[in-house]
Amino acid sequence: MDIRAQHAVIRFGYGAKGAQAPPDDPRGWLAAQLEGPDPALARPGASVAEGLRALRQDQAAKTGKLEAARAVLAADAATAFDVLLTTDAPFRERLVWFWANHFTISLRRAQVIGVAHAYVREAIRPHVTGRFSDMLLAVMQHPAMLMYLDNAQSVGPDSPAGRRARRGLNENLARECLELHTVTPAAGYTQQDVTAFANVLTGWSIRYVEEPVGYMFRPNTHQPGGQVVLGQRCAAGESGGVAMLGWLARHPATLRHLATKLVRHFVADAPAEADVARVAQVLRETDGDLKAAALAVVDLPGAWVPLRKLRTPMDYVAAVLRALDLPADKRPDLRGVLGGMGQPYMSAPLPNGWGDTAADWAAPEAVLRRIDWAYGVTGKVAGTVDAAILADRTLGGLLPAEAADSIRRAADRRTALTLLLTGPEFQRR
Repeated sequence: MDIRAQHAVIRFGYGAKGAQAPPDDPRGWLAAQLEGPDPALARPGASVAEGLRALRQDQAAKTGKLEAARAVLAADAATAFDVLLTTDAPFRERLVWFWANHFTISLRRAQVIGVAHAYVREAIRPHVTGRFSDMLLAVMQHPAMLMYLDNAQSVGPDSPAGRRARRGLNENLARECLELHTVTPAAGYTQQDVTAFANVLTGWSIRYVEEPVGYMFRPNTHQPGGQVVLGQRCAAGESGGVAMLGWLARHPATLRHLATKLVRHFVADAPAEADVARVAQVLRETDGDLKAAALAVVDLPGAWVPLRKLRTPMDYVAAVLRALDLPADKRPDLRGVLGGMGQPYMSAPLPNGWGDTAADWAAPEAVLRRIDWAYGVTGKVAGTVDAAILADRTLGGLLPAEAADSIRRAADRRTALTLLLTGPEFQRR
């Protein structure tokens, strides 16, 4: 396999899939994946309306078991894992999960269990190759995010509902939007800006019962009057919030933040200033075109140097299972595997999502968990998989001669496979 083809498949995807031939034109292969709609959207999945109805059903049952919502989650997770392990557009899939992590929701909040995958399908996937401003608006109006950060219950203190109810303003969504999703503290916002933005977002809520179920703007909970956020005057009403999000999406601090995260994810834990500046420039010149930004990352010289990023547990498990190309009925339970490796599926502990550097995943105990899991998996396939052939398919010239020799001289096939799948070369992307 050509070295550039190896880099394209590993750094920008989830590794080689079975005996699939490497791309002859690595850059063209990556670019082609970003054309047209996301193929995963053709797969079955529950809508946010179906997820909310399941939540309502569980609430009516009053058992606390969330059986209907968990059934939705299980079915959607099975589809999501199948896409991850079989997709022919792994670069696009990596971008989906990059942006889903940027705009984290977590299954640790029981309310989102039935709508978590609908969130990815409806707010993330359609916009991965579109404009950041459209993705930001879709995220901020999606019931999963409104529930996760408590905005559905936020009430303007001077609104009709606020004057007669005990509920009050909730600043969670406004704070995380400013701190994590857009401008970051580098923009110099204050607590007053957070409160004002929270007032702007009052009324952004959810229709749980009456049809159509989903996002709705509730004027009776919206704080009346305009607000000033970061020096920008926001008109009252839903339109003021939409306009503010558009302004935040295009702010120079936002573009730099997004560029930094993209370069950190795909190229290096410590992004080079020139690389960040280049991607930020592309975002600025294209009005936040995320496809253009992704291709700008591909075109960075540092994107084609030897692999140096440590795979996260999800990346690592996906790479192993894609390499082994196991049929669906032979695959392990990925939710259980990821939980055991310290990255429980869609369950980041905080709204800033999962870490993206080696320091986040390289603790000795975490490495041992990978080795234990890999040894268990290889025990199921050692009789049918030749480690030397698999090494050539997955790493090729990226595997040093001494490592290849160690694999060839291993005591048995299982040990050889374990050496390959737990070696430092396979751990990197």
